Amino acid sequence: MKKNFRKTIINLFIVNLIFGKISAQDTKDSAMVQESKKDTSIVNIQNPKLNYKSLIIPAAFIGYGVAGLTVRGLREINLDTKIEIDEHKPTRIKFDDYTQYAPGLIVYGLNLAGVKGKHNLRDRTIIYASSQLIAAAFILPLKYMVKEERPDRSNTMSFPSGHAATAFSNAQFMFREYKDTNFLLSLSGYPFAIFTGVYRMLNDKHWLGDVVAGTGFGILSTELAYWLYPRIDHLLRGKNKTKNTALSSTMVMPFYQNNAVGIGLIKTF
Repeated sequence: MKKNFRKTIINLFIVNLIFGKISAQDTKDSAMVQESKKDTSIVNIQNPKLNYKSLIIPAAFIGYGVAGLTVRGLREINLDTKIEIDEHKPTRIKFDDYTQYAPGLIVYGLNLAGVKGKHNLRDRTIIYASSQLIAAAFILPLKYMVKEERPDRSNTMSFPSGHAATAFSNAQFMFREYKDTNFLLSLSGYPFAIFTGVYRMLNDKHWLGDVVAGTGFGILSTELAYWLYPRIDHLLRGKNKTKNTALSSTMVMPFYQNNAVGIGLIKTF
């Protein structure tokens, strides 16, 4: 009887030992899976995929504008548009100098009023500043390279339209911030952008092809800014992120002082 009892105890001990190892291994495997998921999520955040479908429309606009520089039929459309505008002799106003920034300012105004967008103030400002820098990186070199004469013959920096690029980069920024929460609101920046582009032609500063190309570059700049944001954010925060954000944080803020507009960067350690 005692032998059988001892045998039973030994068997139970062996069984518990085996199941204990299995349970420990399962826990270890589960932890490894969770850690792997975390690593994967970090990789996905730092290396987001670019949605190539979002580049089709801006690519088409840019392609049209570039073709308008050399293709005879498109150049004739540019000239015919100017002739049509001149016949109506529209009143030339300078509102396009301001409406190009309207969608971006509206986003910040809505946030101050409590209508939140997709990103907070810091992240949104990084994206917006990036889109403007990217647009400038496209537009300014092309103006000096192409040397297209303006319709009013004031200079040879007509192609592409910088106003249109700024206006549509702002409109696309507003669209991206609100399209998931309020789709109709997200579209409200485009009328300002269209107004800006049209008045660049009415003010005799750009050909139709210039405005169309500027539209494409503006949309493209904002799309690239959203794609690049996780990488830029990672660089600004630093590789060794601390859990206590109060110890290490970055604030990017636009400023206006002495008739100058710029971006300020504040980083605490």
